[in-house]
Amino acid sequence: DDYWKHGSVCEDYSAIGAATLAIGGWGDAYKNSVQVLVENLKAPVKGIIGPWIHKYPHFATPEPRIGFLQEALRWWDRWLKGLETGVENDPDLRLYLLESDRPRPDYDFRAGRWINQNFREAPTRVLHLSAEGLADAPSAFRRLVDTPYDTGADSGEFCAIWGGPDLPGDQRRDDRQSVCFDSAPLGKALAVVGAPVVRLTVECTAPVAQIAVRLNDLRPDGSVVRVTYGLLNLTHRNGPQHPVPMPTGTPVEITLRLDQIAYELPAGHQLRLSVSNAYWPLAWPAPGPASLVLHGGSVELPLINEGRAPVADFPPPECAPGANVRYLRPTSNRREFRTDRESGVVTLEITDDFGEIELLNHGMIVSSIAREWLSIHPDEPLSARIRAFWVDTMRRGDWAVRTEAESEMWSDETEFHLRAQLRAYEGETCIFEREYKEQIARKLL
Repeated sequence: DDYWKHGSVCEDYSAIGAATLAIGGWGDAYKNSVQVLVENLKAPVKGIIGPWIHKYPHFATPEPRIGFLQEALRWWDRWLKGLETGVENDPDLRLYLLESDRPRPDYDFRAGRWINQNFREAPTRVLHLSAEGLADAPSAFRRLVDTPYDTGADSGEFCAIWGGPDLPGDQRRDDRQSVCFDSAPLGKALAVVGAPVVRLTVECTAPVAQIAVRLNDLRPDGSVVRVTYGLLNLTHRNGPQHPVPMPTGTPVEITLRLDQIAYELPAGHQLRLSVSNAYWPLAWPAPGPASLVLHGGSVELPLINEGRAPVADFPPPECAPGANVRYLRPTSNRREFRTDRESGVVTLEITDDFGEIELLNHGMIVSSIAREWLSIHPDEPLSARIRAFWVDTMRRGDWAVRTEAESEMWSDETEFHLRAQLRAYEGETCIFEREYKEQIARKLL
């Protein structure tokens, strides 16, 4: 079964022959692709990663924004028109080095500076998991990892896109439910730039299990920022092509590469490695109880290695004129947790209201609103359930149409269950309706 790599051109980098300007943001799901492309493509390639979510850099948040349209024009003029624009002389990888700031699920602005990272010669630093925490030398320890299944409540969205409170929040709650290894307070600033590599010796109690590792900034005020993180289904420890069950009761060495990041911890802060065997709702839980025992490990930190040439200032952001619209209902985004005191089920309710807008040039009024409910019992992995409901409307005068899409997912020990329904209305008359149902074998997921 090779569906796992469907649509991926990055299994064969020689398949990409076009000059490539790769763009990413630290709140984006595609940030890892930028350096991978810069490292592997034979065609002309450059990379830029800013503080942004999954939006174009000339209007994205958090700021600072850049003149992305001007950068794109320079690139296209050179490689489509043959004009001399100097893009070949740009740094291979321009990164926004984030400064430590109090954790927020949404930022208007992130302090930091642009760097020219020379990843090919970047130094590294290795810290070991030990009985004392994160240290320069290892020491014997044995730690049980058996976290509640709602660990990950402050993980944020996998791909922050709508501009609401979608970024990871304060990690204190999730850390209290995890096994943590803290460094001593830093004697000087430490800039982590790249993808940290975590190596662990893990003993598992079940053949299917998962592990989540977070690299955190423990600030002197007690707040905790997620710097970067990684997830691994342990049956994929040798790659996703051919998953194999974990042996039980036997220590196994695993390697986990965390997401790319550029983040500077000031002196006096502490580095924390947090380990859990659940990360809901970012990861669907294993099909049954599966605790872990840690026997040892290390984290290899890629460090800053600024190129000799400073990064030139980006041009200021420019945008085309906005549409001629009037908001009848403002946009809003909300994430709210609640616990049912009788059942113990924890539910995250997400509402992304894109507002109701009148297009003044022709009078069309459009609106859109999406809701999600993600629930789980902290002690029961098979209680995980997701439901989503999305409504879009268009109206003008006495004419009105709307679509309603509803979907739901749950699982048992052997299968994922999916149900979806699509309805289309003209006025209040349903003119189209279809329901979909499917069961998918878990196959060590």
